[in-house]
Amino acid sequence: MTTLPRAILFDLDDTLLVAFGPSESQWRRVIADHAQHFAPLLPAEVGVAIQEASRALWADPARHKYWRHRIIEARRRIVANAFDALAAAGHKVPAGAIGDRLADRYNALHDAELRTFPGAHETLDRLKELGVRLALITNGAAEPQRAKVVRFALENRFDHIQIEGEHGFGKPEERAYTHAMAALGVGPQETWMVGDNLEWEIAGPQRLGIHAIWHDGYGLGLPPDTPIRPDRIIRRLRELLPDGEG
Repeated sequence: MTTLPRAILFDLDDTLLVAFGPSESQWRRVIADHAQHFAPLLPAEVGVAIQEASRALWADPARHKYWRHRIIEARRRIVANAFDALAAAGHKVPAGAIGDRLADRYNALHDAELRTFPGAHETLDRLKELGVRLALITNGAAEPQRAKVVRFALENRFDHIQIEGEHGFGKPEERAYTHAMAALGVGPQETWMVGDNLEWEIAGPQRLGIHAIWHDGYGLGLPPDTPIRPDRIIRRLRELLPDGEG
């Protein structure tokens, strides 16, 4: 598309920030550092159990909404659930304090390795220069999400910042999008939504008539079983700029 809209709504994690994409690698490294506590279990077996527990916790929308506001506790719960599953399969697992230490170390590593996707700042700045109104819409607790906004110098790059924990509602609730559009003074036909979550940033906005762009920042492609079809797919944020600038 060569014509920019009046406004663009952006997601934060895994859209502007490299956030959860590297999580498996981060868990592997943390588990390897604590391998002495798991023998004779192999670190890879522990990693599989944690990934399965993580998928189970985040797959349910109600649990997701609850735990995303308690992210530190959520990681501890994931490890505890993984240990329970390993124990039920007949494996010896370490004490819960080791699990908490593992989860806390993962949280610290995850936070330390947060970074922006290439071209994020430059793309936002250029869009503003071109007169596009910008809003950031992110789910999650107020304090950690606001800290990311400040840490990565995003405050002055947006005309409206909407954090679920500060506003009391979040994606995919309809008012998450309508409130942001009202703040920018635009309607659905004048707006794009850019994000990585197919339900929150594609299907939800599309129901309102918003042009929904899926950021496939990790190059994974659409899940083969998804019925959701983005209006557009990008792999680099600069692709949002007019032809010749991306």
